[in-house]
Amino acid sequence: MDARHGGEEELQRKITRLGPWFHNLEIRGVQTAPDHFLGDYPRFKWDGFKHVIPADLQGCSVLDVGCNAGFYALEMKRRNAGRVVGLDPDARYLRQARFAAAETGLDVEFRQMSVYDVGRLGEKFDLVIFMGVLYHLRHPLLALDLLYEHVVGDRMLFQCLQRGDERIPDLKEDYGFSEWSVFDRPDYPKLFFVEERYAADPTNWFIPNKPAVEAMLRSSGFAIEANPEREVYLCRKGERHYAVEAPPSIG
Repeated sequence: MDARHGGEEELQRKITRLGPWFHNLEIRGVQTAPDHFLGDYPRFKWDGFKHVIPADLQGCSVLDVGCNAGFYALEMKRRNAGRVVGLDPDARYLRQARFAAAETGLDVEFRQMSVYDVGRLGEKFDLVIFMGVLYHLRHPLLALDLLYEHVVGDRMLFQCLQRGDERIPDLKEDYGFSEWSVFDRPDYPKLFFVEERYAADPTNWFIPNKPAVEAMLRSSGFAIEANPEREVYLCRKGERHYAVEAPPSIG
């Protein structure tokens, strides 16, 4: 028995009391969501793109926006990152994240905060993780603009649910007012609006196709450096589209 934390049975009881879990974490040999409908999630997804993140993040600051139970924040700390902060508006997920960090002995700071509030942090981070959040937002472009303006110092690791055509179209910079047919192309950038539910989740609002994801990132000032796995992008902070206004300052 671990004298500090208790034995496996006690650990399992604590994990169960904190459930249900969306992240399947392994805490001292015990899994938090072993029957997850996606499998060993998000580890199996992380295994597909973790090579684009340096194995040693010594000295780097990391912000995980929409951290859920903290899987990615904890992985960044395991890669020797300096300051790691996880944000989530859901208090239950934060209880899970703080528990996981304490049980694994990893120093991660967790705050209850929405992506719309990131300006209140008052600092920029070397790496911002924004995974699995955009399609849950009523104001997705505002979120990207706020991240660019307030917290992304260098790079952003991004993931968003995608549906529809995955081909990247060759589009002109401008089309005349009488042009209609381009919008009927399956590969034109599209956001599908979910009025009620998708996958039984009432917080799924906008689901983009791949061309829309890439166009939204570029428009918000993020240059795509890598697309190591479907839906996952490593982006560098670049220049915003000339017509994009900076979001209002947070005071």
